[in-house]
Amino acid sequence: MVELASRIEKYEDELAQARELVSIDDPEMAAEAASEVDRLSAALEQMDLELKPLLVPHDPLDDRPAIVEIRAGTGGDEAALFAADLYRMYTRYIERHGGGRIEGMQHSDGTLGGIKEVVFKVQGDGAFGAMRWESGVHRVQRVPATEAAGRIHTSAATVAVLPEAEEVDVSIDEKDLRIDVYRASGPGGQGVNTTDSAVRITHIPTGIVVSQQDQRSQIQNKAKAMEVLRARILDARLAEIQSARARMRKTQVGTGDRSAKIRTYNYPQSRITDHRINLTMHDISRVMDGDLGKLIEALKLADTEEKLSGESSPA
Repeated sequence: MVELASRIEKYEDELAQARELVSIDDPEMAAEAASEVDRLSAALEQMDLELKPLLVPHDPLDDRPAIVEIRAGTGGDEAALFAADLYRMYTRYIERHGGGRIEGMQHSDGTLGGIKEVVFKVQGDGAFGAMRWESGVHRVQRVPATEAAGRIHTSAATVAVLPEAEEVDVSIDEKDLRIDVYRASGPGGQGVNTTDSAVRITHIPTGIVVSQQDQRSQIQNKAKAMEVLRARILDARLAEIQSARARMRKTQVGTGDRSAKIRTYNYPQSRITDHRINLTMHDISRVMDGDLGKLIEALKLADTEEKLSGESSPA
């Protein structure tokens, strides 16, 4: 940061000198000075963007793996198809983002190739820091595959992004748990469907319930369920802290409020609008193919500027 600050100071001095030369009587030298003013101004703007994140304390949670939950919302089969589209979008983004890896935790198929619910873990450098901006309600406007009359429908899916919780973060007393086992349903082979391998864990103090049936054994399902349970308990505790901060924020960037409509995907107009920062992009096919970089960087920048302006306490 010291090196960057020194470069900014040097460029500001050079910019001041170039601006003085713009008004001299020599037209050729004045034109060169004007060109230099443009170059230095652009460079300083870029360095300012690089400096801002360095002025905000780093959130250690950003370095953790993320647990992502996508659920179909209002809209029936079309909502399930949209949930599958979001899952594909995130999968492609994660694969291209610093070699991230996805570990499936739970998957419930809908009809027509849609997804009712999917839970997965994202591992890799800065996994939670990259994915945390996706929590909320995602709305889609398009003509469903099931619509014969060609009418545009509006459907929704919810996304929850949780930092993976370590045992030191969340201490769970066995006596606070109610564990039920039952026979798994759906695909998975004879071993899954004919034994009581599915697990449902209820955390009595918070009322949080986690079910897991995708693994072949009861032990594996319990381990996965406990992993998700810890993440949800930690997330609930963080939400209590963030709710007070959220009231002081002009936008919902970084609050993780999953009841808030954060983004609309308008297919007929090839438009994506992020309502937290009023950002509109017009290349929906590219974004749905996993090109989320510009969108996420804009959200990060808005959150950083908000913190630096003093409108919220550092997360």
